[in-house]
Amino acid sequence: MPKHAETYHPGQVEDFLHERGFKHVRARKRGSDVIVESGPKKDAIKHIRVRRDTVHLWLVDIADHRGKWEATPFRGLLDDVLALVADAFPWVLSDLDGNSGRTSDPEY
Repeated sequence: MPKHAETYHPGQVEDFLHERGFKHVRARKRGSDVIVESGPKKDAIKHIRVRRDTVHLWLVDIADHRGKWEATPFRGLLDDVLALVADAFPWVLSDLDGNSGRTSDPEY
């Protein structure tokens, strides 16, 4: 059974991503998960979640366009999986709030 995420993990994730330039994201803890999201809290845009698999190893999932979690094959230390997402898949962490490219607005 995976360990629960510690109370300091969301802050660690936020700090890491903010240092990489993703200042619009925030992180919150839910059980063994740390969920990275942005936008208004009542209508948050999900980006990624990291799931604690063992004491030291984490899995990363990416939200699809509907906000549903898609598993990835990536597993490693927390900073390593965050670096992988930030470096290899930076669009997953894009700032979508206020982006005129979002077409769910009736204006479009």
